[in-house]
Formats: sequence, structure tokens, C-alpha cells
Amino acid sequence: MLKKKKSQDLTPNQRLNVEKTKRQFFGTDGIRGRANQGKLTPAALVKIAQAAALVCRQKGSMQPTVVIGKDTRLSSYMVESALASGFLSAGMRVTYLGPVPTPAVSMFIRSLRADLGVMISASHNPPEDNGLKFFNSDGFKLCDAKELEIETLYQQSLDDHLVDAPALAKAKRLQDAQGRYVEYAKNTFPRGQRLEGFKIVLDCANGATYKIAPQVLWELGAEIIPIGVDPDGMNINVNCGATATETLQARVLEEQADIGIALDGDGDRVIIVDEMGQTINGDAILGRIATYWQEMGKLAKPTVVATVMSNLGLERYLQKAGIQLERTNVGDRYVLETMRKKGYNLGGEQSGHIVLSDYATTGDGIISALQFLAIMCRKKQPASVVGHPFTAIPQILTNIRVRDAAALLSSAPFQDALKLEEKNLGDQGRILVRKSGTEPLIRIMVEGDNRDMISDIGQRLAHVIENQESKP
Repeated sequence: MLKKKKSQDLTPNQRLNVEKTKRQFFGTDGIRGRANQGKLTPAALVKIAQAAALVCRQKGSMQPTVVIGKDTRLSSYMVESALASGFLSAGMRVTYLGPVPTPAVSMFIRSLRADLGVMISASHNPPEDNGLKFFNSDGFKLCDAKELEIETLYQQSLDDHLVDAPALAKAKRLQDAQGRYVEYAKNTFPRGQRLEGFKIVLDCANGATYKIAPQVLWELGAEIIPIGVDPDGMNINVNCGATATETLQARVLEEQADIGIALDGDGDRVIIVDEMGQTINGDAILGRIATYWQEMGKLAKPTVVATVMSNLGLERYLQKAGIQLERTNVGDRYVLETMRKKGYNLGGEQSGHIVLSDYATTGDGIISALQFLAIMCRKKQPASVVGHPFTAIPQILTNIRVRDAAALLSSAPFQDALKLEEKNLGDQGRILVRKSGTEPLIRIMVEGDNRDMISDIGQRLAHVIENQESKP
């Protein structure tokens, strides 16, 4: 673990990790890990739910309500049942949504006037993993302080806080939750516009959007060629979806489609493929929507929020358009916090989380794709023109699996190597090294105009980490 130091005594890379060390099992996007292990066993899940219910009850609601959505992982059945038991035993009513994307949970919290929402998903992680994303009564993800409250209660005995038998809560299933979200998503598409004539290859990652996304696009008039829509519990994100677009790229070319859309396992991020088979990442999508919204008078303020991972090319492109880029730590929750605090209505991540706060309180892959399609419709331009508004600065990304990321990042050998490489790079680029908030990884990003230089720097830093990791 990192030692507690004053913020000004830490390097920029260390400062990104200090806040995360205060919480034990909540990461940058909720709780995540191997299903049926650690905090994702039935016993642990029951207690996490009880702790979350008690936090809600402290706000004064005698029998609050939680809505629970899930993705298509096999383990989601187990997780859903355990959570429900915990919530009900603590006097919290449960409404099951079934398989829906993460942003649907956020929407239903507000629509059903619930007190809490939980999405059961490990997002883009492999099928063996699972996780929990918690949302407040306003539809926004829980803040760090609330997550810490849940962790603190989890460490205590909660037996004396459970309700007596007559006060146990009830559970029910919301009928046609998927259909209601289809209508909600469709209503974000500009009035009077349709998708007739569009041929779209749609990859749903065998995940939470496998029914909803094809229905939305079909009802708006598009011809849909669906892939990744046959979940079996163990194929979510496997060689498909937003993190593995090769199949989608090939299919777009084969079908001579106008566009390809790749969603991730829980539907809160999107990557687009143009008619030439080229990928369009979150930075490009964010930049294009930003300048379009500015043109249409929809941008609340001349500022867009992104993370430290977003490409310098995006920042330069926005500056030329008179739009500032404000950066946050990695995680769409931190993007949202800045947007809410300062009154911005557009933000996102390079990974494809696009936050359109006029429509949603979290990243929404379907609605983001609809905004991109709306630009294509209005401009009468192909995806290859709309989707590449700037030239990205070379950026090298490396992920290294480790046992204790925090200890390794604070070690003297690594800190010495990092300082040396930052000196070598100077003002020709930037280096970001961070602990992943969702997996046992250290992520290295080196960015600069000289590709050979940044590649060498990334390799040398990775070598130092690997050497340290190999020591007993």
C-alpha cells in the first residue's frame, strides 16, 4: 500500500492512486473480481447488500427500494439471489429488472423513484468475473464516501440491525423492463430523423444489450446484421464486443455495411467501425459529438470532460474549435462528478464511455451510438468522414498483471526508473502509470509525437515492473 503523504509530496502518478487505497474492495467502477471468490461469494454479497440497505435506511426511508439489473454471465443468477436476500433481510424492497444495460438501471431508479440501484456486471471483463455497480437515488454512481460507508458497515456485525420477521420486505419483477428502455433510448434520437437506408452491423458482446440494442435500431428503420446476440452465460465479451472488434470489422467489410457498432458486456461503452473497417474510439466519438453539439447550440458550456488517458490530439482538436478539455482521473464516475460540479453536459473516456448528461447519468453505448448516427444523417456523410475528426498523437498502452500494484508502483526501483523516463521525454509527451481499478493490472501509457521514443520508454518501464514482479 502507498504510504500516506501530503498530496504535494507525491508524483502525478502516485496522486492518481492515493484515493483508491482508502477503500478496500470498491475500485474505480464498483466491486469486481472472480465470481464466487473474495467479496463475490454468496455470504459476502448478502452482507454487502445488508450494509448498503442500512446506509439507505439512515437517510430516513423506513422501507426503501432497490432496483437490480444484471448482464448475461452465468454467475449473475447467484449474485442476484444473494443480493436480494441481503436487501430483503435488511427491510429493503427489491425490484428485479432482468438483463438490461447499466444505464437502464440508472434510468429505472429515477423512473420508479427507487432509493438505490445495483448493476450486476464485470463490464468488459471475462465471463468468469463479475461485479457490482451501485447507484444513488438520483441515478448517479455512489460517491467514494458512500462506498466507504458500505465498507465500514461490512466490517461490523450487522445481526442487530436486521429487521424482525413481520418487517421483511418483498421482491417483484418489473414487467417489460427491456421494452421500456427501448422506448427511452429511441426518444433520444432527433425528432423527424430515421435510419432507413442504413445497414448496421451490431455487436452486442453476448451481453446485456443483446435484445435491446437490435430492437432500438430496427424500430428506427435500420437494417440490422446482429452478432454477439447469443449469450450462453460463458461467452460474454469473448472475441466480441467493444474490446475485441476484429470480427465486427471483418463483417462490416463483408456486408458492405454503412457502420459497425460494438457495445461492451454491460452496454455502457461503445466503439464504432466505419465503412472502411477502421475503428473509431471514444476520443473520436467524444470530439465529434462535442463540435456537433456546439454547432447545434446543445453544448451547455464550451468545455468537455475526459480522463488523463484521452489523446492529446483530442485536446488540440477541441481547442481549435474553441472548446476546452478538462481532464479527470480514470473512470466515468470521475468524469461525471466534474460534469455535475461545473455544469458541463458532455464527457467521456477513450475506452468508449460517453456521458451525455442531457439523456443519461452514466455512460450509455446505445444512446452514444444514436448521437453518432444522428450526425451522419444530418451531415449526409459516411462514418469514415464523421468519425475521424483529428489525427491521434501516437500512444503506447501496456498492461502488466501483478500481485500488488500499489506496493510495486511506490517501490524505489520503479520510481527511479519513472523519474528518469519522464526526464528523457521532457516536453515531447507524457507518461501515465496507474493501478487498474477493475483488474490486478498496472497500466502504462506513454504518449508523444515520436513513436519510436515512446515505444522504447514503454518497454523499459514494463521491463522494470516485470523484474520487480518476478522477485519473491
